[in-house]
Amino acid sequence: MNPNEQNQQINIELGEKEAEGIYSNLAIITHSPAEFIIDFTRIVPGVPKAKVHARIITTPQHAKLLMRALKDNIDKFEQRFGEIHVEAPPNQQFGFTPFIKDEKIN
Repeated sequence: MNPNEQNQQINIELGEKEAEGIYSNLAIITHSPAEFIIDFTRIVPGVPKAKVHARIITTPQHAKLLMRALKDNIDKFEQRFGEIHVEAPPNQQFGFTPFIKDEKIN
């Protein structure tokens, strides 16, 4: 890597709407040989439908780098604030739980 590339800064613009963020308590992840697709939605008890509020499409390499970055940040968070406990009630029907989707993505 070129020494000048190591110190390169990227200016990222955050629009007002995007700065508000989107709450999600369910992510559906599918993949093909060329990409990972992450659909973020939220499920509300008593409401039988859920709408996808954001879809991220990325390469397998970037998906793995995202996983590593999330792990690194979770580790730092837990060092500072304590362990994050993940305990779902039995038969929980919503939240970030493993979900297997058998659809092929074209």
